[in-house]
Amino acid sequence: MISPELLRRFPFFAPLNEAQLREIAMIAEEFSAQEGEQLFEECQPADYLYVLVEGAVELFYKSEEEYHPKSKKEFSVGDINPGEVFAFSALIDPYVLNATGRAAQACRIVKIDAKSLRALFEKDPQMGYLAMHQLTKGLMERLAYTRVQLAAAWA
Repeated sequence: MISPELLRRFPFFAPLNEAQLREIAMIAEEFSAQEGEQLFEECQPADYLYVLVEGAVELFYKSEEEYHPKSKKEFSVGDINPGEVFAFSALIDPYVLNATGRAAQACRIVKIDAKSLRALFEKDPQMGYLAMHQLTKGLMERLAYTRVQLAAAWA
């Protein structure tokens, strides 16, 4: 459990009322990660929604050619800054991660149990609506960032 006051600091949780923040705080915990530590891996179950408190996290895809396993490559697909929510796949069916996350520097992170969070949304549809609205805004920002990256790569 964490303090609801910690969640209140982040824009993602701004639309939620005090009772909703307390419920989410009950299913959340804070942890630290060292620079270079892998937090999660693409194609694995998305068990947690994360909020970066301090530090930086890099999201990337891994690529490995079937016939040349030594040719592994990583493609950066985004950076997470303090205050941002990540691993959105925890709230979107089929609940499978679509990127790998690694601490780009020492981090403090809040992780929220995704299954419990989805159950809260079922119990309180207003909370679910507000959170999904915030999630959609975040996804649209990431899509715009991806478009800029793609345009730069094609230029």
